Amino acid sequence: MTRYTLLALLLVLTSVLSATTVSCASASLSARAADADAELALFAYDRSAPLALETERLSVEDGVEVHKLSFSSPKGGRATGRLLVPQREGKKAGIVYMHGVPGSAEQSLPRALRLARLGAVVVAVDAPFARRNASPVSFTPEDRANQVQLIVDLQRAVDLLLERPDVEPARIAFVGGSFGGAVGSLFSGVERRLTTYVLFVADGGVISHFTSPDGSLQEPIASMPPAELEPWLAAMRPLEGTRWVGRARPGSIFFLNGREDPLVSVAKAEALHRAAGPSHEVRWYNSGHKLPDEAWRDMFQWLHQRVGTDAPAAHD
Repeated sequence: MTRYTLLALLLVLTSVLSATTVSCASASLSARAADADAELALFAYDRSAPLALETERLSVEDGVEVHKLSFSSPKGGRATGRLLVPQREGKKAGIVYMHGVPGSAEQSLPRALRLARLGAVVVAVDAPFARRNASPVSFTPEDRANQVQLIVDLQRAVDLLLERPDVEPARIAFVGGSFGGAVGSLFSGVERRLTTYVLFVADGGVISHFTSPDGSLQEPIASMPPAELEPWLAAMRPLEGTRWVGRARPGSIFFLNGREDPLVSVAKAEALHRAAGPSHEVRWYNSGHKLPDEAWRDMFQWLHQRVGTDAPAAHD
């Protein structure tokens, strides 16, 4: 075999191997895309369906109209909450606000009002458990259905804001803390129409909340019989925020956490930050689960820069 024949054979083999590698890589990407589409299908609904929105004005506080609201939930029944509308002219930002546990849209009004006074139409949505005055977590497969319904209802809240002529579509944000922040970490990987997500004192989801940094289970799930625990873990694991937050648009998330938080430890918060990736903003405070006023000013400044709400004043 001559040197030229050998060289020709090597070129052919290299071409074949290169084509095989490209083909395998393409197949792998296609498989991952298919898996992602299948997971997103869990939260699919008909965006063209009417909201059947009902509102009732309850009060006017510091130039902000506070309305009781409800709309048809694609997963059954009616989603409830509060709608806050600043009494000012012109296009406004929009904010979807998610409360913590225990809590409700009504109980989150003081924080939602602070956001609305800066020039945002705020939709504060009740979690399914808050609508029924039920326990936030039942440790049964019903928790999965409730979580899926909440993510779908939050998407409908975005639809609501987009339908309003006084809201600028490119200026919509999500703000959620504690449970609301954990929900937001999942939501950020599902909802692509928002400009930014502000997640404060958030961990990676329900399982993460009851799991130690070393991977051992904490109470009450540590004491659950295996016959109950395993189905619950299997149902909830796909909904962990740590599985979804990495799909958020790069640089779109603002994380705020307390270094002395007894409910969301530094390790749990950092696990969520790592899952999101390095492009997002992270800020720490020397506080517990209740963040200081400095953190709220930082949130307001972030929203001012990202969705054009008013710049925070010294007293905010």
